[in-house]
Amino acid sequence: MIEKLKNIVGQRWVITDKERMIDYLTDETATPVKPKPATELVLVKPANSREVSKILKLANRDKIPVFPRGGGTGLCGGAIPTQNGIILSLERLKGIEIDRDNLMAIAEAGVTLKELVEKVEEQGLFFPPHPGDESAQVGGLVACNAGGSRALKYGVMRNYVKGIEAVLPTGEVLKLGGELLKNNTGYDLMHLIIGSEGTLAVVTRVILRLFPRVADSATMIIPYNNHHDAINTVPQILQSGFIPLTIEYMDRLSVEVSAENLGLEWPCKVGVAYLMVIVEGQSEEDVRSQCMSISEICTKYNGLEPLIGITRKEQEKVLKIRSNIYSALKRNLIADALDIAVPPASLGKLMDAIDRIASKFNTVIPLVGHAGDGNLHPTLMKDMAEDKEGNLKKAKREIYREALKLGGVMTGEHGLGKIRIADVDIFLDKKTMELMRGIKQVFDPNGILNPGCSIKNLPAALQRHRRE
Repeated sequence: MIEKLKNIVGQRWVITDKERMIDYLTDETATPVKPKPATELVLVKPANSREVSKILKLANRDKIPVFPRGGGTGLCGGAIPTQNGIILSLERLKGIEIDRDNLMAIAEAGVTLKELVEKVEEQGLFFPPHPGDESAQVGGLVACNAGGSRALKYGVMRNYVKGIEAVLPTGEVLKLGGELLKNNTGYDLMHLIIGSEGTLAVVTRVILRLFPRVADSATMIIPYNNHHDAINTVPQILQSGFIPLTIEYMDRLSVEVSAENLGLEWPCKVGVAYLMVIVEGQSEEDVRSQCMSISEICTKYNGLEPLIGITRKEQEKVLKIRSNIYSALKRNLIADALDIAVPPASLGKLMDAIDRIASKFNTVIPLVGHAGDGNLHPTLMKDMAEDKEGNLKKAKREIYREALKLGGVMTGEHGLGKIRIADVDIFLDKKTMELMRGIKQVFDPNGILNPGCSIKNLPAALQRHRRE
């Protein structure tokens, strides 16, 4: 097998040395729930879709598991190779082209978000989504349908993917969509692959929609004395006639830990709960007008005096602290960071339910999330993972059930990965699982792509929990 892989990609790009492979065995999932990687693995780095096709044909013939690999920035163990097999890194697929006339970017799977944004901005254009860590790769962003703080105004990756090239586990190369704004030709296979977490096909090339660059922006921090007032303000902002780029919710514990970790200081000295609102417009006057309107709304709902960052440096500081929250908490405090989503107007009820669950388990559950679109990230602390009563698992399932009562789902942007499968029975019924298994079987008859994330795991999870 090793020699055959070398014949496909060249000796340099087949790696069996575990020391050189170590960074490919993990992702950003919190340590207490992070899956353990397998021990017998080979890392392969193809240069194009033809080589990907040959690798998958070989693996499919011998029924060898294949784990597609992007930047490893996921938070639910999706990229971790948990069975002996092949790690398929797409990092060498680096082609990128900007089509200004059609407002499209054509990027291969290994292009990082940072590289994409820089290339787009060089052309005076704008790629609206910003899912977070800029070392994430385009193929992974599409395969996981990444979201992020800008999803409120601009939506998730799915909204910007107009075409993909993807390789099936049986080796066929699909070219779906294109530089098109409309396409209603048959079943939408492209959107099945988007968000499938590397279980249906390997994305090798993507066509993304672009927009003209906005002229100006400002970042507001509005402090509150409780989360009720903060969350109750959000619908009023959204009904005001304009949609901010971002409305984020953060609590004081989270932002102070993050700021300290960065050697910075959280600029707001009052309040225990915060909304971070980013507005953008085509002129400074437009941005200031929006800030004034939002300030007036927040004051009506008991918001304290807002801080407004106008300069790039001021805005970057706040964004850096917000973006670093998970990394800072992960170092010493986090057992798991959930990703539940509910209808935005129900977010306050969900927070109340989580507070009750925290009290029941004698712990603290910090809350951070995308308040504008109802996507909340409750942070379960390490003390819950260290007890012998299984409280981490119990608390998670209670939070999930509360989300379900409110019409929510277990993951809004991170995906199932390998650490959410065991609880998916709370949200998916038997028929839904049956349909998903059927789709998986059609695309991947031998089940070689990213096992552990596979929908084939769902029936076992369902049966196990029904016996509990």
